[in-house]
Amino acid sequence: MSRSVRTRPEGSGRALSEAYDTALLDLDGVVYAGGNAIAHAVDSLATARDGGMRLAYVTNNALRTPDTVAAHLTELGIATDAGDVITSAQAVARLIAEQVPPGSRVLVIGGEGLRVALRERGLEPVESAEDDPAAVVQGFGGPELPWGRFAEACYAIARGVPWYASNTDLTIPGARGIAPGNGAAVEVVRIATGAEPQVAGKPLPPMHRETILRTGAQRPLVVGDRLDTDIEGAFNGEVDSLLVLTGVTDGATLLAAPPQHRPTYVDADLRGLLTGQPEVTGDADGGFRCGGWTAAAGAERLELTGDGGALDGLRALCAAAWTAGGEQGCGLDSGKVLARLGW
Repeated sequence: MSRSVRTRPEGSGRALSEAYDTALLDLDGVVYAGGNAIAHAVDSLATARDGGMRLAYVTNNALRTPDTVAAHLTELGIATDAGDVITSAQAVARLIAEQVPPGSRVLVIGGEGLRVALRERGLEPVESAEDDPAAVVQGFGGPELPWGRFAEACYAIARGVPWYASNTDLTIPGARGIAPGNGAAVEVVRIATGAEPQVAGKPLPPMHRETILRTGAQRPLVVGDRLDTDIEGAFNGEVDSLLVLTGVTDGATLLAAPPQHRPTYVDADLRGLLTGQPEVTGDADGGFRCGGWTAAAGAERLELTGDGGALDGLRALCAAAWTAGGEQGCGLDSGKVLARLGW
């Protein structure tokens, strides 16, 4: 697919909640971390919704059911219905249902979210490779998932049963830090079997299709904290994105991003939905300007002059780094200028 390479974050003269009809929000690292609401998330989402923006919660975490997620969000102060939640379990269940006969048995390596999604598609969840499954599906099962479940998957896959994964996020943010995600568990099975799963979750097309089918969004804005899932998923779906810096992505990773990982907009947290976005001006010859900052790519490192808000400095640096990096991603040293901005 041919498209231009993004070389700077875009500006918006209107609040993003007015410019887009639906926010497709990631959960872990965006709305909450470790079950607790991230600062400013509850109030910002309420204001965006009251202003007419639809909120849909799109998560690669296949452990919990939409009902459970909706109840949790409502408990945090964000009134949510189960129909507002789209999970990678739903996306992978649809993918499986399109490839196996109706009513087929599916070996589940994961949690209740997968079982509910499979039943919704008329499939029968089973627990053993001896149950004659037509497919194996693997999703995040939480820290208590027994090691023996991985062995069960391997037994079935070794017999030629097709293998599906809800997602392959290597990590998941929590209250105590970054923990292994479903992708780490998928690697265990891949190493043991030499097989490759079909994957449904972000950033791949099955998840984007599931989201659009369930929300009917016409002008969606993907909101996430991960470049390799949320932002790449928006890139693959050819829709705009907002990166919030409340999860796993840090400043250095953002500046080094290749084209498919470059968000349309960058903001500190979900308050970015309620405002316009400043324009980055200038060029590689004269430097890129945002707020009171000017950024440029030197011979070995990124350079930053001026003063102003840290986010404006980061946006200017993005333009300098993405322009210098072209289609490969920028390899210039950014440590000194990011430390100056507090990133």
